[in-house]
Amino acid sequence: MYEGVRKASLVWIGVVACSSTSWAQPAPQMPPNAATPATRSSPTPGPASTPPPAAPPATELWDRPNLLGDFGGLRSGLAGRGISFGLLETSEVLGNPTGGIQQGAIYEGLTEASMGLDLARLIGIENGVINFSAFQIHGRGLSTNNIGNLNNVRSIEATRGTKLFELFYQQGLAGGKLDVRVGQLAADQEFLNSQYSSSLMNSTSFGWPELPSQDVPGSGPIYPLATPGVRARWSVSSPLTVMAGIYNGNPAGPGPGDPQLRDASGTAFRLNDGIFAIAEAQYIINGSTHPTGLPGSYKVGAWFESQGTFSQQFDNTGRSLANPLASGQPRALNGDYSVYGMVDQLIYREPGTINQGAAIFFRVMGAPEDRNPISFFADGGLTYKGLVPGRNNDTAAVGVSVSRISPVAGHLDGDRQFYSGARTPIRSSEGVLELTYEYQAAAWWLIQPDLQYVFNPSGEVLDPVKPARNVGDAFMLGLRLVVTL
Repeated sequence: MYEGVRKASLVWIGVVACSSTSWAQPAPQMPPNAATPATRSSPTPGPASTPPPAAPPATELWDRPNLLGDFGGLRSGLAGRGISFGLLETSEVLGNPTGGIQQGAIYEGLTEASMGLDLARLIGIENGVINFSAFQIHGRGLSTNNIGNLNNVRSIEATRGTKLFELFYQQGLAGGKLDVRVGQLAADQEFLNSQYSSSLMNSTSFGWPELPSQDVPGSGPIYPLATPGVRARWSVSSPLTVMAGIYNGNPAGPGPGDPQLRDASGTAFRLNDGIFAIAEAQYIINGSTHPTGLPGSYKVGAWFESQGTFSQQFDNTGRSLANPLASGQPRALNGDYSVYGMVDQLIYREPGTINQGAAIFFRVMGAPEDRNPISFFADGGLTYKGLVPGRNNDTAAVGVSVSRISPVAGHLDGDRQFYSGARTPIRSSEGVLELTYEYQAAAWWLIQPDLQYVFNPSGEVLDPVKPARNVGDAFMLGLRLVVTL
């Protein structure tokens, strides 16, 4: 999974098209009170066809949007011609003083380079965009090395290396009601996104959920492994938008070990691994620029994976996989699927403001128990933008999540106890509690302290270092710095 992985949680400069412009694409429409997305899971902006006049770039250090400024007019000059580029650095220091497999502290970081080409300005193709992004991942992951949990405590955690992420062409059609992307795509950029959970940093709790990360081959087309695919988005009416995407079924292809090492450069471009398909309907209430009521977003969706799956308990002869007489070959099953629902709702707006106040989020999804390691996932929480007087752009957030191990996988654990006669844990569920605060020190600089507590890492398993005990609940604290260069 990408954490073996997880969706990246940083400010998405994503540069799609012109970052200095805005295209009023029909969806996904976001309530105007939403905090600036702090996770890669947030949808990227669309291309611009008739951009407004650009404001002169700020030159003072603490006012400008980029640490390095306009490069003597180079950024704004290129943007005026339809070329935008971005560079973002995320650095984290974090540790677990208690629990997990071992205690300690680590550093991890992510450098992202991105470029967007607005083809309307470059060659006259209206609403056409080419987008490119790449990563340099460095440091070590706390979940992988210290905690051993399913829901990675940091969204940028991934195998070290330099790789291509997305490379796609996007075309707006039907007067802005339809747009299509084709190329190297990541589903977590647009699907299964909760805007209000974006401030939280646990990747598979509050970003792309742990259920598809564990159940889909190679974790699916998510950070840091995109894959060839096509995505269409249609604005059915003012409040309703539907999206659908079809991707190669396994970004790195089949094989043992870490899928991020099997496609270390991100350029496998595989097309013969079945399909991963996902569809989502989004209904927005009070989504205008100046809504009279409290804005909210309601989504339902489903995904389907066509490759063969395998029983979590039985072999191809019908015996338990724990039975000494078992063949060792799990029973083959047909494809896999999941359904989900999501809610993002502002519940209180501070008087006289547009984008400050309290909001809640909730997400739930399920998958068949017989063929999936995780059969149920839910998360939810509360965010408040502008909680501290005078800090209107800061966001405080608290979130909880639960990932339920499939009961069928738990039955296999019971079979192991029966046949071995040894004490072994029976996996149940993993939970996460997170508290965080985004301090916007400058337009280009985000400082984010974070606390997390992981209950039952991996659903309750034996400690690989000290097998006489289970992996213990873990407390994690950390600090993230995000700099837009």
